[in-house]
Amino acid sequence: MKTLALLIATGLVLAGCASTPDVSVDHDPAANFTMFKTYYWAKEPDSRNPLANQRLVAGIDQRLSAKGWTRASEGSADVAVVANVATSEKQTLDTMYTGMGGWGYGGWGYGAGMGSSTTRVNTYTVGTLVLDMFDAKTKKAVWRGTASGTVPDTPEKTEAAIKSALDKMFVNFPPGSGAQ
Repeated sequence: MKTLALLIATGLVLAGCASTPDVSVDHDPAANFTMFKTYYWAKEPDSRNPLANQRLVAGIDQRLSAKGWTRASEGSADVAVVANVATSEKQTLDTMYTGMGGWGYGGWGYGAGMGSSTTRVNTYTVGTLVLDMFDAKTKKAVWRGTASGTVPDTPEKTEAAIKSALDKMFVNFPPGSGAQ
C-alpha cells in the first residue's frame, strides 16, 4: 500500500473520491524556454515501486516529447529534470448525531431531549510530486511543477490520477507557449 502511495505521490499525484489533484506550476520569467530543446534526468522519481517510477518517467517523457523536447545525455542536454516524491498520512473526523437534543414539552413539565453522537476517524494518504527543471549550463532553476492529492485505493484510479496530474502540469508548458 505504501508503494501505491508513492506512485500517486509521484504522479503525481492523485485523486480520491472522484477528486482531482491540486497542481501548480512556476517558472523563472527570465528563462528563455525557446532555447531549451533537450533534457536529461538528473534524478528520477524514487518510490519503492519500480513500476511506479517507470510510469512517471514515461509520462513525463511523453509530455516533454509532445512539446518538442528530446531526451539526451547529461553532457549535451539543455535542461536537467529532477523528480521528488513524498507521502504523508492525514486524518479527518466524521461525527454523526442521532436522537433529539434541546428542550421540549413533555406532558405536564419541560424536559431535556436525549441525543448521542458517534465519531469516526478516517486516515488517508496524501501523495505529492515535485518536478523541477534546471538550466544545465547555469544550474539555475527554470521551472517547477507540483501535484498533490489523495492516494487512490486501486491501481486503475492511481494511474488515472497520475495522468490527470501530468496533463494539468504540462498544459501550458513551456511557459510563454500560449498552449491551452
